[in-house]
Amino acid sequence: MVEAANGDTYLLQPVGRVVSPLTDASSAPRQGDEGAPTAWLDFDPQVERALRDLRVGAELLVLTWLDRARRDVLAVHPRGDESRPETGVFSTRSPHRPNPIGLHRVRVLGVDGLRVEVADLEALDGTPVLDVKPVLGAVDER
Repeated sequence: MVEAANGDTYLLQPVGRVVSPLTDASSAPRQGDEGAPTAWLDFDPQVERALRDLRVGAELLVLTWLDRARRDVLAVHPRGDESRPETGVFSTRSPHRPNPIGLHRVRVLGVDGLRVEVADLEALDGTPVLDVKPVLGAVDER
């Protein structure tokens, strides 16, 4: 549950989970296009209709809740490189941030019912999936 400054609360309900051979952040690539293994998105049955138009080859943005990230980190050395100046997390892709929402650009390799096989996903096994959106092409293709 997320509480806004005005007292409103918002419930983020995962729609699925990542199934991946990646289980340890220290051995995972920092970005999906840096050697991430093939992974699966396993979706809950209540979102089955939302999956019906996903196709092999489609590029998607997968939003995840980085459940093992720290929420008290506001600045980091980018990519963990101490020689680089400390930078506010809103200017980095660090998983450690006040709201650890992951953003992953992936390519669909296969669709099997409630399971979607994807390339280029660096999220750890068991990571909650919050939402999926298509990567938009040029304006005339939308």
